[in-house]
Amino acid sequence: MSERRVRSDTVPKIGAGRGQGRGPARVGEMSTTRQRRVQELLIQEISDILRREIRDPRVGFVTVTDAEVSPDLRHARVFYTVLGDDAAREGTAAALKRAAGFIRSEFARRAQMRFVPEIRFAFDTAVARGARIHELLEETKRDELEPAAESDPGSGGD
Repeated sequence: MSERRVRSDTVPKIGAGRGQGRGPARVGEMSTTRQRRVQELLIQEISDILRREIRDPRVGFVTVTDAEVSPDLRHARVFYTVLGDDAAREGTAAALKRAAGFIRSEFARRAQMRFVPEIRFAFDTAVARGARIHELLEETKRDELEPAAESDPGSGGD
């Protein structure tokens, strides 16, 4: 029996697991070990592909934030954020949709999986929601401090 060698510049092949659970597939939620490994690999490799291989100027400041993989590992949704306004976000969405086939083939070459998931990109609104919540909390904090400063007895008078 010959020993299989893996080139050092490629990602090791993901092992074949039997249990293909039916739980949610986002990183950090209940999913099988294989799903989690594929999700983490998707995030890492697609980030690298976007940074090094994609030459489309519409794909500027993109950050891959998360991934979801179906239990059968045939479909994946990759979440991303973009630095910029709505026009930049729409341009990036169009560029990612157009480049999805190339990204999938490049991922297949790097991951050495038997079946490579079909990749769909989705804008991650969680970062924007988090920023808005932070902004509201800061505003509330300022509002609470202003009345306290106005009622301070040492600040007025003779």
